[in-house]
Amino acid sequence: MPATKKEKDQAIAELKESFSNAKVIVFTEYRGLNVKSLSALRRKMREAGGRLIVSKNTIATLAARETGLEGLEPFLTGPTALAFGFDDLVSVPKLITQFDKDYKQFQFKGGVVEGTVIGKDDVRNLAELPPREVLLAQVTGGFQASLYGLVNVLHGNIRKLVYAVEAVREKKAQEAS
Repeated sequence: MPATKKEKDQAIAELKESFSNAKVIVFTEYRGLNVKSLSALRRKMREAGGRLIVSKNTIATLAARETGLEGLEPFLTGPTALAFGFDDLVSVPKLITQFDKDYKQFQFKGGVVEGTVIGKDDVRNLAELPPREVLLAQVTGGFQASLYGLVNVLHGNIRKLVYAVEAVREKKAQEAS
């Protein structure tokens, strides 16, 4: 933990950078976790494109205010660790909620999604979303289904025209005979 003014300023600057660059932030209480469990969470967080920082609440509050984030005071009580997600909105909340299920003493308090403060239930809902690739595939599938429907409709009209022309040809062939 920072002891001198220079170290505090450096810690605030580091948190400001993380607050500014993060797409999602989840505030957690790590009371009761041992170092091994916390290290495992940090490792999983790095693999998911995130970062876990244990910080003093006053330093986190100052950094948040300097980046324009307000309303975080309810989350910054007790021993707090901040989980930052830089790549996407889903992977870090998903990891945190899974860790919450595995370790009963670990809890998450709430979070921030692209500058908007959200509650604990919203973090849980965010974690239940499918990954970005799956969502993109679903959207693409929706577009593709619409295009197939249009092709079928157009093809049906052409098919009816061919049947009508064929019926006229057969009728003329019968009249000629």
